[in-house]
Amino acid sequence: MSSASSVAEWLVSYGTLAFEVIGTLAFALSGLIEAARKRLDLVGMAIVTALAAFGGGTLRDILLDRRPFFWVENWGWIWVILGLCALALLFMRARHIELTERSMQWPDALGLGIFAATGTQIAIEAGMPAIIAVIMGVITPVFGGVLRDVVVNEIPRAFNDHQPYAVVAFAGAWLVVLLNALNWGAFWSVSISAAAIVALRMIAVGLGWRLPTWRV
Repeated sequence: MSSASSVAEWLVSYGTLAFEVIGTLAFALSGLIEAARKRLDLVGMAIVTALAAFGGGTLRDILLDRRPFFWVENWGWIWVILGLCALALLFMRARHIELTERSMQWPDALGLGIFAATGTQIAIEAGMPAIIAVIMGVITPVFGGVLRDVVVNEIPRAFNDHQPYAVVAFAGAWLVVLLNALNWGAFWSVSISAAAIVALRMIAVGLGWRLPTWRV
């Protein structure tokens, strides 16, 4: 009984942090791929990668008045981002790798799922109402991608690719709220919801689901 209790405490203590790490790496990779596709230099790659990885979480923490920010408290991430950019620049030059937009979809979907779920969970734990928690869950993944695309002079994909993106995050965030209401615990609420968001996003991309658009 004590062993099961210890495992549960460990999951609660470190589960959210582990998800933040995986989500940060996933979005960092999406930013790195986009920067490489635009043939940016090392400084440009580092900035785009950092914006994709930290932008949404930083805005969420500002709105929730949560300090310190994830990347400030865990400042080693800055060195990780710089190292990833340097290695990617050298590796892709040596291998002459051509990156496509499709190569961004998996890391972007993974980051979407994890950041939407953890962002919602963080807001719930901060005592926010359900609708505010869901909005925080949408902002966390979407805003980083918006910053990434704006900096490389693209209309944000979340707004113009007409495939469910923010909508998927919105639906998955409500699943986090529901599982918390059913007392599933933070770890399982985030795990199940993140997996559902990633799966739904990739199904939407694979089947070519489209959102309605204005007809002028």
